[in-house]
Amino acid sequence: MLILLAGLNARPPASQPAPPALAQATPADLVLRNGRIVTVDDRLPEAEALAARGGKIVFVGTSADAAAHVGPSTQVIDLAGRLAIPGFIEGHGHFTGIGQNRINLDFMNTKSWDEIVHMVAQAVEKAKPGQWIVGRGWHQDKWTSRPEPNVESFPLHASLDKVSPNNPVVLTHASGHAAFVNAKALELSNILKTTPNPTGGEILKDKEGNPTGLMRETAQGLIKRGAGEPPRTPAEIESDERKVLALADEEVISKGITSLHDAGEPFDTVDRVKRMIDDGKMHVRLWIMLRVPNQALKQSVDAYRVIGYGNDMLTVRAIKVTADGALGSRGAWLLEPYSDKPDSTGLVPAAVQTLPETAQIAIDHNMQLCVHAIGDRANREVLNIYEAAFKKNNRNGKDLRFRIEHAQHLSADDIPRFGALGVIASMQAIHCTSDAVFVPDRLGDKRSEEGAYVWQKLMKSGAVVTNGTDAPVENADPIPNYYAAVTRKLGNGKTFYPDQRMSRMEALRAYTIQNAFAAFEEDVKGSLTVGKLADITVLTKDITRVPEEEIKTARVAYTIVGGKVVFKGQ
Repeated sequence: MLILLAGLNARPPASQPAPPALAQATPADLVLRNGRIVTVDDRLPEAEALAARGGKIVFVGTSADAAAHVGPSTQVIDLAGRLAIPGFIEGHGHFTGIGQNRINLDFMNTKSWDEIVHMVAQAVEKAKPGQWIVGRGWHQDKWTSRPEPNVESFPLHASLDKVSPNNPVVLTHASGHAAFVNAKALELSNILKTTPNPTGGEILKDKEGNPTGLMRETAQGLIKRGAGEPPRTPAEIESDERKVLALADEEVISKGITSLHDAGEPFDTVDRVKRMIDDGKMHVRLWIMLRVPNQALKQSVDAYRVIGYGNDMLTVRAIKVTADGALGSRGAWLLEPYSDKPDSTGLVPAAVQTLPETAQIAIDHNMQLCVHAIGDRANREVLNIYEAAFKKNNRNGKDLRFRIEHAQHLSADDIPRFGALGVIASMQAIHCTSDAVFVPDRLGDKRSEEGAYVWQKLMKSGAVVTNGTDAPVENADPIPNYYAAVTRKLGNGKTFYPDQRMSRMEALRAYTIQNAFAAFEEDVKGSLTVGKLADITVLTKDITRVPEEEIKTARVAYTIVGGKVVFKGQ
């Protein structure tokens, strides 16, 4: 499939208009010139200049020829040798989560539990009585020391109780697949020693059977967030949620992202995004996966399926389901027990039981299905369900473009099935280098080498491999993610199974045209081709050529969406 995709991109699509004769060119809205333009289009891989009019690319070629497209009102940007590429497409992020992370406590760079407790204490000083303290981004395997006392390396809630006895606290794990709460939050949520584990989740308890404060996977749903606070009015909810969307929009366009695959939203968020677009308040293009129960899908999926709403600002044509948890919190579903927790193979959400029905809904309503699967057992089960659905409906999986989100840890037997079935591996390179510090502990060396983040093995199977950050699990910035894809280098200088690294162009394609393909959008975006949307990212460093370590110093000079500059770097 990867080879076919390259071939498709190399042939001009029938709908692509030929550039007008230079002497007759209508003035463009925007011209970029005197740069190195990497088009990700095999017909013209590189150019010096580009022109856009009416939101689309009308010319790609030399700077001399671009002069014919300059008129009195044309915005002309001299790239001065800088690199211009197709706008980065974030292949898997959580848009509202990105915005919420700008409001709540951010623990992504914390090095110890004590540091987190200190941040909570500072927040309590500014909080109203009874107000919930909310944060995200901590990861116990990245702390410099274990908290004491602990259960499975997780702290006990007593440490939070000391600094926040009256304000409930909920701190979400970096992966989003666990949360830690204090005694006040447990009290308001009525979570007791006798509270049973929900299906697909776990209330971690100490040896006396008391909740430690750690809530794994679906157990997070037991936390009654907001309990005890005054209820918000509909107007307050709308205002608060619009602020979240605006902050997320601001964040991603500053990182050179022109499109984002949003990995799971409810119907009301789609409605709100539409209103934001109608008001001219959105700058990044969104491709949204619906995360709603099957019954609601049956009733409303056709009403919410939309392609190119608001001048190609919004597409909703996918469904999101979760088939396991995360490796860091030991919620990923494995074929064999965890090496560092022999009594567990992970947790299985209830949604797995209804996944065959979801697949049928997707096929019946011309939607893609995107299933979160991290562990090798979860990936195998999802592949089995996909294969059965394809056969039942006599459908070619390559045409349906169903996806597995993450596809991080695979059995050797299942790797070829991605290519054979046409299942897209929607992966996140930065997870490899971020998680590598604990992957061998969880899986052992054999399983790690065989199936952990095996980009080259998947591509050689014929699978389309895409790239994203899973923000806010990781920073939305594409630059460190691209660096991770081409180096697999860890912070300590070691390289995690370097034979699976991507080449510079493989990594760029995974972040552009392959993400477009994974959304049925390769005809309108993903390469700098005449007739496509003028979505462009200009960087201060040529990440396709500079020495590896210089990649990390690249910054966004311009983010251009539809031929308009929506962000200009310093």
